[in-house]
Amino acid sequence: MRRTDPLILGAGPAGTAAAIMLTRIGAKPVMLERSTETGDALCGGFLSWKTVQALEKLGICGDDLGGHKVHRLRVSAGGMTADAPLPMCAMGVSRRLMDTALQDRAVSCAVGLERGVHIREVMPDNKVRLNDGTSLFADAVFLATGKHDVRGLTRPRDGNATLGLRVRIPPHPSLAAALDGYIELHLFDGGYAGLILQEDGSANLCLATRKGRFEADRADPTGLLKSIGAENPLLGDRLAFLSGTEKIDAIAAIPYGWRATATRAGLFRLGDQAAVIPSLAGEGNGIALASGMAAADAWLHGGSHAALAFQREFAFKSAQPVGLAKALWHLAESPGIAWIATRAIGAMPSLAARLAEATRIR
Repeated sequence: MRRTDPLILGAGPAGTAAAIMLTRIGAKPVMLERSTETGDALCGGFLSWKTVQALEKLGICGDDLGGHKVHRLRVSAGGMTADAPLPMCAMGVSRRLMDTALQDRAVSCAVGLERGVHIREVMPDNKVRLNDGTSLFADAVFLATGKHDVRGLTRPRDGNATLGLRVRIPPHPSLAAALDGYIELHLFDGGYAGLILQEDGSANLCLATRKGRFEADRADPTGLLKSIGAENPLLGDRLAFLSGTEKIDAIAAIPYGWRATATRAGLFRLGDQAAVIPSLAGEGNGIALASGMAAADAWLHGGSHAALAFQREFAFKSAQPVGLAKALWHLAESPGIAWIATRAIGAMPSLAARLAEATRIR
């Protein structure tokens, strides 16, 4: 079946942002989502001040989400800790809550949402093949599948073998008091971890490390957490609130630093399928929303052929935040440099604010 209205693959932040904007110009997009219900995606949990502003443009008020408001950044490396203000108020919100709000907003704008649809492949002519054998064809396809690649449009594999882990630390009054108003960035040998409270009082811990470091701890997520907790006392204090029964989610071979610099007519690559920023910057959600909104605007003004210019322009726009975050990530992996950087932030708190602003998507 051929569609003249856009077909959106994925109903996360990038896909829903594109869908909402498309309805404002009279389009009737359909989103295909593989999950049957909205889950809590592995990466996310932090909304920067720019991301909150983007949500408001989509009709979602940040205050209505009821998230944990964040005003300051705490950085720790080894036994060193530094504290600095953020440029503006940010927020800790689970992906489940944010995605649900975006999907509800999209559906209220008459966007079609079909769940439990598994994409098998996207062909060179943009024909979309589903697992049930169905084939769909649209003049414009918006690829918004997040970190999950689709056959025919796979991103390059990460030669450095980056592994991402996520675990939820259950609510606890002492932990809530320690994290009140803060997002924490913990640096350790071979990686980093971000920690922030969510709307339900739990704390979301997202960690990125090299596969070699993971294997050194016998490829055991629990062992890895214990090992880095021993290296970083403050992080060890936070991890002490884990009971040991929590589920630890993992994803491998994340191509941090990659950007899609080219595409083909009719194919708009969004979110992590357009640019993958290292998660220590906390701008993954921001890039997702910005790419979806920009792609919808490009389609409005140029139709399916606008995909080519959109991809080049978004690659250019995301070059600074992605490149800077990648450089900071590589520096943070070295314990010596991480210690010096933490001390520098402690001496010059404004440095953290400048770096935080420089890693936002324009």
